[in-house]
Amino acid sequence: MKSDIIVIGGGAAGLMAAYGAASTLVSAGSDASVLLLEKMPRPGRKIMITGKGRCNFTNVKDWNSFSAHIRSKANFVKPAFYNLTPEKLVDFFSSVGMDSVVERGDRAFPASYHSTDVIDALVRACNGVGVKIEAEAEVSSVSSGKDFKIELSDGRSFSCSRLVIATGGLSYPGTGSTGDGYRFATSTGHSISPLFPSLTALVPRGYKSEGTPSPSERHATLGNVRGRGPSPAIGGMPAEPAPVRRETGVPSEECHHIDRGTPLSELGEKFQNVHLKNVGVQLVIEGSVADSEFGDIDFTDGGIEGPIGFQLSRKAVKALINGSRVKLILDLKSGISLTELTSRVKELWTQIDKDPRSRGVREKEKCRILLGKLMPWELIPAFTASNPGIITLERKGRTDTKVWINLPTIAKCLKEWTFDIEGYVGYERAVVTAGGVSTDDVIAKTLESRVAPGLYFCGEVLDIDADTGGYNLHCAFATGLLAGQSAAKSLAV
Repeated sequence: MKSDIIVIGGGAAGLMAAYGAASTLVSAGSDASVLLLEKMPRPGRKIMITGKGRCNFTNVKDWNSFSAHIRSKANFVKPAFYNLTPEKLVDFFSSVGMDSVVERGDRAFPASYHSTDVIDALVRACNGVGVKIEAEAEVSSVSSGKDFKIELSDGRSFSCSRLVIATGGLSYPGTGSTGDGYRFATSTGHSISPLFPSLTALVPRGYKSEGTPSPSERHATLGNVRGRGPSPAIGGMPAEPAPVRRETGVPSEECHHIDRGTPLSELGEKFQNVHLKNVGVQLVIEGSVADSEFGDIDFTDGGIEGPIGFQLSRKAVKALINGSRVKLILDLKSGISLTELTSRVKELWTQIDKDPRSRGVREKEKCRILLGKLMPWELIPAFTASNPGIITLERKGRTDTKVWINLPTIAKCLKEWTFDIEGYVGYERAVVTAGGVSTDDVIAKTLESRVAPGLYFCGEVLDIDADTGGYNLHCAFATGLLAGQSAAKSLAV
């Protein structure tokens, strides 16, 4: 079976590529055909879960602000961005019956907050310009020659003169993103930049019931203030970067991958479902500050997530794979200096100690009251468990024990709460895949391959990734539209 243009992959990039190709052909008065092959029962499965089902489909910042959130190859994305700016994308969805709303941080959502509306709008747009969508059509191989030949796992075969690969990455494989595009790219002579999960949970040591520490390192606590307590654990770090499979760039030994399904430890249970707002976080790699962010973080069944947790995860995961020691340092009181905070802690303690209601109250309970004035109540169990130095027991005899509350240590822990990062949640729940088809092999202005003319790449399969907040999805839509339009224009010439 032959089609003029075939798009492999029915996600955000693929649907937009198919629409871009077909609408360009219609405008040119061409009767050339566009076929989209999607291996899942229906297209847009990953869009369905984006933004917890609300689908933050773009971010309406201008290029200068937007590009600062692209973590790899920002200049490569620039032509696609200007071809489909966030405002143009909002207008496109409006033209096919989907209204939008813009929230804090310039994040755009469908007005209904239902991701299905985004998928339905894209499918309507494709149907409106004559795209044929074949679901449950899993491509097994791609080969190039005079035309491109596409073999399906069910035995069918297709050919086309223009091919767009929009298969996504490796993230959330249950949605169909299983890295097929990397295999197709290598079979047609393209290079793959090393792949690793990004925008994913970082797992502190001791957070899960299973991990990689050696026996000598098991005494290490989850959070240690710098210069106090046991030395930070290194645990299982390879001396050299993990070997990488040449054909895909996937590390052959993900020694720091900790499956999200691994049960939480007793300490991890204390952290789960704690949400912190307006905190400072530093990413420290091999003792040097590599990045810092201010904002919100979440402790989940996976590890440390939330907006700034995700933003720091890219560098953290890459460093772990390369065998480096990684820490996150939380500053729960970033608006005040350590000296000022120490004075404030002492003042609060004096007030609590003098309060008539404190008569007969044990020191540990007064400490809990103090901490309740300094942090969310739900954080106190995790804070005290992972910072044991804030309470000291002094034995004066067999039955006489004095409890000391170390107020300067509490202040220091609030400013420098250090987490040794043991690993990360892998592709099973990572938002995006970093790495991919090398942009050196692709022309930015058209997204056509330099290696195999007539072949186009778009979306997550490319070596481009960005922060959470609508940036990745917009890159997928923008590169998809440009790839589809370029394929159609080259066919019409």
